[in-house]
Amino acid sequence: MKLDILAMGAHPDDVELGCGGTLAKEISRGKKVGILDLTRGELGTRGSAEIRHREATRAAKILGVEMRENLGFRDGFFVNDEKHQLEIIKFIRKYRPEIVLTNALKDRHKDHGKGSELTSTACFLSGLRKIKTTWEGQVQEAWRPKRVLHYIQWLDLQPDIVVDISGFIDKKMEAVKAYQSQFFDQKSDEPQTPISTSNFLQSVEYRASNLGRLIFAAHAEGFNTEHFPAVDSVFDLV
Repeated sequence: MKLDILAMGAHPDDVELGCGGTLAKEISRGKKVGILDLTRGELGTRGSAEIRHREATRAAKILGVEMRENLGFRDGFFVNDEKHQLEIIKFIRKYRPEIVLTNALKDRHKDHGKGSELTSTACFLSGLRKIKTTWEGQVQEAWRPKRVLHYIQWLDLQPDIVVDISGFIDKKMEAVKAYQSQFFDQKSDEPQTPISTSNFLQSVEYRASNLGRLIFAAHAEGFNTEHFPAVDSVFDLV
């Protein structure tokens, strides 16, 4: 199966928070979208890897993605090395996405910056045909996505690209709130974390509203790119 977009995140819930609205919008337009989580989020203060798996499955159904898989890298300890790069390359070559969305270029959680660098490196290397990989015994062909975009997470980074997600904020927040173990829940007796406050969930909606305001839309999501964004015509700009 070929995907139009493959969204990656260091932890289950990164994708929903960073680009859930963009994914929901493109899915509504008939694009094929998949999610690849790098770790199971097993070091998270609240919940467990098993709970996060169930929540991730629920969030995927809400968004309507074609597939969601987890590479099972060690939460907190994965690195940008050949072993990890090759695992991601196999998935890139399997699903041949046109666009990859991934973690913020830098962020409060160190896994986010690491995930960003690892994914970006793997996307480049995946296009080198002399790097050999196999899937289910078959040699894979080289594939490089046309564009890698980095969604914004905890830090308020200045976006290079802003995507209008008007009409899809409710779907995004429904997918985010599927992670009940991680976010604000008055009934939970687990330790408080920076993302378990009501203020955090409000900030997710506020950022989308504020970015929307800046482009004269209801809601938007921002992305950074390591390369110049290009358009065929100035009329392609909204």
